[in-house]
Amino acid sequence: MADRLPTLFIPHGGGPCFFMDPKWGLPADAWDRMAEHLRGVDAALGVRPKTVLVVSGHWETELPTLNTAERPALLFDYYGFPEHTYRLTYPVAGAPALAQEVRRLLADAGFESDTDCERGLDHGVFIPFKLIYPEADVPVLQLSLQRDLDPAVHLAIGRALAPLREQDVLIVGSGMSYHNLRDFFSPRGVEPAEAFDAWLAETLTDREPEARDRRLRAWRDAPGARQAHPEPEHLLPLMVAVGAAGADQGRRTYHDHIAGKALSGFQFG
Repeated sequence: MADRLPTLFIPHGGGPCFFMDPKWGLPADAWDRMAEHLRGVDAALGVRPKTVLVVSGHWETELPTLNTAERPALLFDYYGFPEHTYRLTYPVAGAPALAQEVRRLLADAGFESDTDCERGLDHGVFIPFKLIYPEADVPVLQLSLQRDLDPAVHLAIGRALAPLREQDVLIVGSGMSYHNLRDFFSPRGVEPAEAFDAWLAETLTDREPEARDRRLRAWRDAPGARQAHPEPEHLLPLMVAVGAAGADQGRRTYHDHIAGKALSGFQFG
């Protein structure tokens, strides 16, 4: 449908990586292709959404929770980076009215939810969106992950939110397709990362949504999965984007290797 926005799973990088020189012995252009991808999201969509609903891998709560601040602050939830990266700004408007619609949709699907008007947008939100919408001119509503990190639950949350796509709301999962910080900047883990990335691309481009969802619910059994994601929080935003995609087939819109590790981003619809 031309009047239905797609859903996205985007990589948000490492801390404030796009706004500083690379660390950990990475080459000077290590994050450039990821940054280029994020800067191109707006043009690639071809339409400006009314609001963004984003789920980041950096916010977990007991119940799905929405940031209802009218002007959300920023939460600098990264450590050991240059001082200037703690003075970044992103004066975007929130979307408290949309939060009420999200809560209604979640309730209709049997999910209790909550609100939080004090927490700032974490770096899984403001860092990539400083590149996607640098003028901060598209309101942002952040939704938390549910603390159980159950893939089936997050697919169901996404399905509940699917009607928002027809209301000019862009649903975005912000995480990383590979997130093993112990191995990321070492020679270890290259083969598992490649294997999991290949499995993920095959799974997400499957034309059968039921098969795709079934494979995602059992993602821990995929080749390289447990090495690529010792903890699942950076993969779970993908589940929300896929759930909201419905029957729309996915396609890979970003692919690169950083420190030898394969990384990808996807669009549905």
